[in-house]
Amino acid sequence: MTLKIAVAQINCTVGDLAGNAARILAAAAAAQRLGADLLLTPELALCGYPPEDLLLRPDFHRACARELTALAEELPLPAVVGHPEMRGLLRYNAASLLRGGGIEATYCKQRLPNSEVFDEERYFATGTEPCVLEIGGVRVGLAICEDIWLPGTVEATRAAGAELLLALNASPFHMNKPATRQAVLRERIAGTGMPAIYCNLVGGQDELVFDGGSFALDAAGRLTHQLPAFAEAVTVVEFGDGHLLPGAQAPAQSIEADVYAALKLGVRDYLGKNGFPGAIIGLSGGIDSALTLAIAVDALGADRVRAVMMPSPWTAQMSLADSREMIRRLGVQYDEIPIAGAMEQFAVLLAPTFAQLGPKPDWDTTDENLQARIRGMLLMALSNRTGRIVLTTGNKSEMAVGYATLYGDMAGGFAVIKDVFKTFVYRLARWRNTLSEVIPDNIITRAPSAELKPDQTDQDSLPPYEVLDAIIEAYMERDQSPREIIAQGWPEADVRRVVNLLKKNEYKRRQAPPGVRVSRRAFGKDWRYPITSRYPDEWN
Repeated sequence: MTLKIAVAQINCTVGDLAGNAARILAAAAAAQRLGADLLLTPELALCGYPPEDLLLRPDFHRACARELTALAEELPLPAVVGHPEMRGLLRYNAASLLRGGGIEATYCKQRLPNSEVFDEERYFATGTEPCVLEIGGVRVGLAICEDIWLPGTVEATRAAGAELLLALNASPFHMNKPATRQAVLRERIAGTGMPAIYCNLVGGQDELVFDGGSFALDAAGRLTHQLPAFAEAVTVVEFGDGHLLPGAQAPAQSIEADVYAALKLGVRDYLGKNGFPGAIIGLSGGIDSALTLAIAVDALGADRVRAVMMPSPWTAQMSLADSREMIRRLGVQYDEIPIAGAMEQFAVLLAPTFAQLGPKPDWDTTDENLQARIRGMLLMALSNRTGRIVLTTGNKSEMAVGYATLYGDMAGGFAVIKDVFKTFVYRLARWRNTLSEVIPDNIITRAPSAELKPDQTDQDSLPPYEVLDAIIEAYMERDQSPREIIAQGWPEADVRRVVNLLKKNEYKRRQAPPGVRVSRRAFGKDWRYPITSRYPDEWN
């Protein structure tokens, strides 16, 4: 006897209960055509993940319960569906077997993650019992995401008689996460001897991107099935005579390909799920805006992207030429709006007040930031007029040390490369050009510059990006103290400078738009540092 389980790697939207139910039904129809006996969906597929404080609303739970009941009546085959469950005053992250037009059994998640981007202890009570179902003569145990990351839950499910584990997941992407998932599940298999099928959500939800990449491992921990990453899919996994039968395996991608796909999917779903008709990007002739433009065009299509170049007197002709060449290659709508006149007018308006404040240098940060804010106003005016969202172009290195202007180059609705270090921006640009050379080589090879004053380069005010990124990564992503970072060989002067900048610019990051998370720790849900803090750090 062979049990055929259809893994439904689907793109759900938080709060779109009817739309998510329709997606589940479409996957069920595909599964039926493939001869499946059971459909497996991701964690909280019915309501989308993470629903956050929607879960605090009783009416939200009532709506989910109604939709689940209606879905059970329409399904053409049995299905395990993830959904929220409210029992009295307690809420659970649950999964139910829908069979024969009704809800036959419900499992409640026993391990609630409360680190990184997860905050489940805020919302859910903890389940206490394993759930083993009989499907086609096979005893199938259920687990939900975090249940497999720690020992205990899966082992109890095995002890309750399960022969095969089905794991529903909403596991967001970050670099190297796919390999970690498989390693963790192999640990559970090693302790139980039970094969497992891992079904993961796919799609963008605010700053999170779920990469799919569902898979199956046999009782020896060997990979038998691998679904593609960053795409919806319905694939049948067969279980017969106590074993998973080998199936198709999508090839692994490079880290650059994975990150680029995550950024592209994040942009596509943020705009699509929020109803924006297109995107506007301010070009500078530099690498960050060039990469952002390439991602936007790949995600949305050239017809939905508008690029704007706003040269000042300090903009190099090279920057104009490179931007025009990239526009020619991509074929997007393009405008050039010189800002010299606006700069002069602001200088006139401010002159009387500035005169009362005492002597001022001929050129300082005030003049530099004014240019950025003029550009921000122009981009937002175009956004207001067209309904399109402004995509900001700042990278993680800049966000960390405040090398960005509030209400200027930080003005916009979505920050595409907010979690990409500058050094990795170059890697992504070079990788993208291996597909087709859309970014002119000159943009990649020239020294980076904000071009807010004559002959300016980023390294006038920052350490080399290789040094800067290494220090930020150690302090921010790995929680290492300055003492530990210096002990690794990084110059103490640079460490002091970078840590100081990182801490003093928290107020800026709080006002930055959300952006796609691709690292283990981003400036977003998983970075919650106080703006006001006098903690001195460990230096000795």
